[in-house]
Amino acid sequence: MGRLNDKVAIVTGGSNGIGRCICETFAREGAKVVSFDVNELPYECVNVEGYKGSVTDREAVADLVSYVEDKYEKIDILVNNAGITRDALTQKITEEMWDLVVDINLKGTFNLGQAVGPFMMEQGSGSIINIASVVGEYGNIGQANYAATKAGVIGLAKTWAKEFARKGAGVRCNVVAPGYTMTDMMKTVPETVLEPIREKTMLRRLAEPQEIANGVLFLASDEASYITGHVLSINGGLRL
Repeated sequence: MGRLNDKVAIVTGGSNGIGRCICETFAREGAKVVSFDVNELPYECVNVEGYKGSVTDREAVADLVSYVEDKYEKIDILVNNAGITRDALTQKITEEMWDLVVDINLKGTFNLGQAVGPFMMEQGSGSIINIASVVGEYGNIGQANYAATKAGVIGLAKTWAKEFARKGAGVRCNVVAPGYTMTDMMKTVPETVLEPIREKTMLRRLAEPQEIANGVLFLASDEASYITGHVLSINGGLRL
């Protein structure tokens, strides 16, 4: 018996990186998973299906939710993972760089929560997990736009934990805030950049995607049935 047996999950940004690992982990644990991403699903995994669309497109989000409702008749888990970076010092961030990061990371998360949260309330149960970042907790030079959005998704989850639990609904909303993680993108970063990060991390290494997915799995599962409004920092003791 898997920890998510018979659960239905939507994961945004599930085509690669941490999102892909979350999808595959959920599927192994018995869930039916729909990956909502601007890219086609580039891998095959039993119980994971791709649904192409952008989190910034409210019509596409509504269509996604209708599709999952019609096919599975419930939505047990929502993981808001989709996100991008456009890094620069504050004085060099263009309006386009700011707007793009805010639209995808923050407004995109809001769009999914606004569409799925009320459905979960009517259903009487559900688990929403927003993927933030250590940068959203502590800030980081050259990432004002990204840090602002990741702090914002923490605020959204804490608000939803209050709003979506009204009238006795068992809807939980939590956050996972990863530190630097060894995704395919991070593997292209020069060692001269990675080594100082390791030095600032108590465990002296970067996370593996599975270590982040394990935390998301816990919060999505019934094992976390009395946890809501919580930020789970999975960063190896990193302090920026």
